[in-house]
Amino acid sequence: MSDIKTQALEAREAALAIAQLSTTGKDALLRAMADALEADAATILEANARDIEAAAAKGVGSAMQDRLRLDAKRLKGVADALREVAGLPDPVAQVTRAYDRPNGIHVERVRVPLGVIAMIYEARPNVTADAAALCLKAGNAVILRGGSEAIHSNTAIAASLKRALREAGLPEAVVTLVEDLRRETILELIQLNDIVDLVIPRGGEGLIRFVAEHARVPVIKHYKGVCHQYVDAPADLGLALDLLVDGKVSRPAACNSLETLLVHADVAASFLPRAARELRERGVELRGCERSRAIVPDLVVATEDDYAAEYLDLVLAVRVVDDLEEAIAHIQRYTSDHTEVIVTADASHAERFVQALRSAVIMVNASSRFSDGGELGLGAEIGISTTRLHSYGPMGLEALTVERFVVRGEGQVRHPDLLAQPD
Repeated sequence: MSDIKTQALEAREAALAIAQLSTTGKDALLRAMADALEADAATILEANARDIEAAAAKGVGSAMQDRLRLDAKRLKGVADALREVAGLPDPVAQVTRAYDRPNGIHVERVRVPLGVIAMIYEARPNVTADAAALCLKAGNAVILRGGSEAIHSNTAIAASLKRALREAGLPEAVVTLVEDLRRETILELIQLNDIVDLVIPRGGEGLIRFVAEHARVPVIKHYKGVCHQYVDAPADLGLALDLLVDGKVSRPAACNSLETLLVHADVAASFLPRAARELRERGVELRGCERSRAIVPDLVVATEDDYAAEYLDLVLAVRVVDDLEEAIAHIQRYTSDHTEVIVTADASHAERFVQALRSAVIMVNASSRFSDGGELGLGAEIGISTTRLHSYGPMGLEALTVERFVVRGEGQVRHPDLLAQPD
């Protein structure tokens, strides 16, 4: 038996133990894990420094290094996220619907854990702790396979989490870190459909397509985040500028950062020069259509590929549109179903935008950067689904459970005519 299958079987066994743990027990474990991360901060940050050094030596870009980097503040944020998950309502055993049938049976729909969840991710070491916390709180075991660029950080974080499991008398396989980084190992893992219940890949489009194309286990897909902001004619342009700067600049390597700006022709002449000045002061390169370049002549010429691109960097595509319908048509053509923003003072325009687009998150006069599980009240986020499976959009605790039916009766049978008649 291969090493990865052995690990998966151990995770399956461990899932039975964690599924039976009470809410109080799970919350205490999460708080102990948070304490362990803080107690081991020096070791974790030293491991992260090794990863950063290796990334720099390989010529990894600054945006990707930022996704990889931990410091004392970020590590405290990771620990606090575990405590936040501990404070969230437990979805396990939650009755989502209850009703009686005419024959007297009582039907309930009840949330239960998925079982074993495999996380395959790149760069961000905080995912190691976030994914473990969310899976654990929802009663699941998790198999973590991070990227080579964060191997030292992930190993150090996992060691802290496992120590907390040991001290609580629980199997360490509840949190399993795969240290074999060969692609063949991923391939085997995602085909263990009799052991693993769900695969969630987080990373570049290439990784996610590889997983989706080869998996036999159900996959939550999120290929890329081509997020749009449309500035309508009846809009507060100061507000629009604030949302644009926050959406593009605050963390350009995040999947919820803006990649395309659409501006109504009636306000383009007044808005685009201001937007170009503010963005350029913050190092953003702008690539525009002919109409936008007529207003700001020194924009880089935008190609068709620019409007489909997820830059994950300080680059923004710009287009002037005639009206709301043209903006909607552009988004429908290029969307990755992640997040779209409309800035408008017209409630009917906002509603038309909301109803016309099917993306996982629609923002009305709010930054795209709020498209995040933590910001939307889900606690630490395990991923964002752009697949219309059992979950769509930012995924929190409930997305790591499924609903089953529990039926309570008093001896009802479906075909009483088949029963023996009394003498």
